[in-house]
Amino acid sequence: MGSFSRCMSEGEFVDSLVPRAAASQGGVYSGDNPAAYNAPDPIRLWVIQVVIIITVTQLLALIFGRIRQPRVIAEIIGGVLLGPTVMGRIPNFTDSIFPDAAMPLLNLTATIGLILFLFLVGLEIDIRLMKRNIKAATAVSVAGVLVPLGLGAALGVAIYREFVDRSVDFGYFVLFVAVAVVIPAFPVLCRILTELKLLDTTVGVVALSAGIANNVVGWVLLALTVALVNASTGLVALYVLLTSVGYVIILLFPVKWGYLWLCRRTGSLEQGSPTALMMTVTLLIVFISAFFTDIIGVHAIFGGFLAGLIIPHENGFAVSLVEKIEALVSILFLPLYFTLSGLRTNLGLLNNGSSWGYTVLICVAAFSATFFTCGAAALGTGFNWRESGAIGSLMSCKGLVELIVLNVGLQAGILDTRVFSMFVVHAIILTFITTPLTLLFYPSKYHVHTGGAVAKYAPARADPEARGVHPPLSKSDFKTHFAVVLDKVEQLPGAMTMAQLLNPLASTGAADDEQFSSSPPSTSLKRHSSTTPTITIEALRLIELTTRTSTLLESTESYSLLQNDSVLSIFRTFGQLNNLPFSATLSVVPHDEFPAAILRHASESATEMVILPWSRGSGMTSNIEDVGGTRNPFDGIFHRSTAPVHDQTSSVVYSEFIRHVFLGCPSDVALFVDRRSNLNVNSRHLFLPFFGGPDDRLALSFLVQLCLNPYVTATVVRVVKTDAMFTPTSSAGEERNKGDAVSDDFSSLRDTVIAADTLYSDLQDTVTRLASDTADNIAWHRYTQQSATYTPDALVLSALSRMTFVTVEAFNPLHRVLDLVKAEVAQSSRNVIVVTGRSRRMAALNHTEELERIVAENNFAIGSSVAKTVGDVGAALVADGTAASFLVVQSAAPTN
Repeated sequence: MGSFSRCMSEGEFVDSLVPRAAASQGGVYSGDNPAAYNAPDPIRLWVIQVVIIITVTQLLALIFGRIRQPRVIAEIIGGVLLGPTVMGRIPNFTDSIFPDAAMPLLNLTATIGLILFLFLVGLEIDIRLMKRNIKAATAVSVAGVLVPLGLGAALGVAIYREFVDRSVDFGYFVLFVAVAVVIPAFPVLCRILTELKLLDTTVGVVALSAGIANNVVGWVLLALTVALVNASTGLVALYVLLTSVGYVIILLFPVKWGYLWLCRRTGSLEQGSPTALMMTVTLLIVFISAFFTDIIGVHAIFGGFLAGLIIPHENGFAVSLVEKIEALVSILFLPLYFTLSGLRTNLGLLNNGSSWGYTVLICVAAFSATFFTCGAAALGTGFNWRESGAIGSLMSCKGLVELIVLNVGLQAGILDTRVFSMFVVHAIILTFITTPLTLLFYPSKYHVHTGGAVAKYAPARADPEARGVHPPLSKSDFKTHFAVVLDKVEQLPGAMTMAQLLNPLASTGAADDEQFSSSPPSTSLKRHSSTTPTITIEALRLIELTTRTSTLLESTESYSLLQNDSVLSIFRTFGQLNNLPFSATLSVVPHDEFPAAILRHASESATEMVILPWSRGSGMTSNIEDVGGTRNPFDGIFHRSTAPVHDQTSSVVYSEFIRHVFLGCPSDVALFVDRRSNLNVNSRHLFLPFFGGPDDRLALSFLVQLCLNPYVTATVVRVVKTDAMFTPTSSAGEERNKGDAVSDDFSSLRDTVIAADTLYSDLQDTVTRLASDTADNIAWHRYTQQSATYTPDALVLSALSRMTFVTVEAFNPLHRVLDLVKAEVAQSSRNVIVVTGRSRRMAALNHTEELERIVAENNFAIGSSVAKTVGDVGAALVADGTAASFLVVQSAAPTN
């Protein structure tokens, strides 16, 4: 008690409590500076550093991305800007944001990221790629190592005598400079090849293969250099090298075999995705490997690189593994590392003519040594001068890997800050000129493709003699070669619906077989009718190419991906079950180049019609029971919810994509907006409002082809706009109705043959109007009337027997069409699809004012992009909330 009393009386106990409470809990309210470095709690300043670094890097990446420069340029320049060269000149900036005391934590974080990044670099190296054009790749690789190595050594001698302190070992410095000149920036090279769409060209294959070989040789030389520098004696250096060789052998054989066995054992290789156990094992191997190479005297990054070499590439396993870690590495860790490089770079030290003269000499010597030798090697192996120039330009690319090498040299004391800054400038310049030089030598019109990034799968084609013989009049109407675009799994239902509609011999199961066999002879088709056209559907699978390593791997492994892609596998199986000749093409391109890829494919494959499925939620139902459907068992597999989804027809991004396809496609285009309002697949009813114009004429002929399917019926309404409002009167007239009965709205319609104008360009003369009337009348009469000049054969008659043709007059044609569609949808036994022409060019009628009234009447917020994408009729269906899918077609623009 005496001790306690004395402590209390002296106030020591109270004094000891007060500061601790304030320091631990007060925070900024107690006057703490969040930017001040606190060793026990460094997270505050670390977060500030990370936010600044990522923000600067992302802003620069947006700027340099506009001129097609790789992201590494933004990362390097961002680091230089934050360093003493620019921001460091602001008083107290470096001391406040990047104080020396905080650098160990930032360096540790960056090193962890660098180890993971080098793991991804090693994972990108696929020796199988070197087998492509191995002769030219070997020649380019040897030339890209020997000559630059010798010239780099000579350059090192000159730089050593001019700038380097004599305490630095001469031999080590020369060897290090030679390695820095030789080693290529393999990750940057890969990204430039993908950005310029060269991965599937002969130039890209040779550059990639030679880059792999040079990258391996460069890392071996760098490991040798670091081992020599870190060793105290020659005997220690020998021990380090022997240990390194033994470790490489152990890692690439026993460890790799065990890893592969575990992948098979856990099912990771079979499902193409690592399990949690495999991810744990992989990360442990990466960091243990980095730890081992670091303790034996080689840098830790070599351990991460070697660990990447053991990862199998079969069945997309490597791609899936990369997807799980690459975002954190590329967005967070790498910018931290390049900022550290920038903090060590001080261009202010290049303050005299000698420094800048040697900087220019480094750039010229390094570029010339690689460009001319690799270009000459390519020229000697059969490439022309353009291809050789492109190969030389690509092989001279530096950047990310060289920055890593330079930092290793700086940490080892081989380079000082000034020489380090000179080589950083050299890396930036050579990386910056790679893309424009490659484009200069090898523009896209000279590309020679090998099929590397665009692979195809096609089963054996049917015997041409077994194919149906087209009837004379239907030969120009019926299309046989279709391309269906698939870029996401949600488009599969729409693609399958269109494929089944196009198949005249489609079967939906046993019930359908009974219905088929019991159909009247006049309304059914024989299973093996010799006049039935054979439909071929090609699925164009588009995968977005980003700067992420996983998409790069996908582009280089497209053949394997083509066989294992889940979207293509499902659609391929669907085609086989429905007896549809099927082929598939896979293309890995940037998202903004999707339209160009579609147009290129349509042109090269002579596609007659491109089909764009646009799956979307109906947006009109509160729950799934409202549409009479049941839960889709595949929703759980694809992580989709059966809850109501928002109407996506107004999506500006996807609308722009579709409009680009409509604008430039050399063939006909069909956009299928799949609303799936009725899940009854046994019976489909098509509805076509015919206004006139080339798109509506295409819609009419395409509708007849769809009705070759015995389970499809159709109603075609020719809509004629009147000059004043009236109550329409009609009679059956010449209405053709040999199939199912139509709704009461058609029971008393008068069949007329009044053609609306189709405006070609801006010409309003008599000749244009007569040509318009004639084209529309011919298109209508060929299906509604028989004559001596046109007598449909049995195939066409079978389709027409399930179609109803009527004509209506209306002052508000869009309102009348909406009423008729609602009447069709009300018949719940039929799944209604509205077929309409897009009519954005050479349209018969202008519906803009009426569409605005419909939007106002329904109080529906609809963007201008909707009408521009799906046309006025499609936009009216969206605004009115009609629960029906619709198919919008556009005819190919006439060629002059």
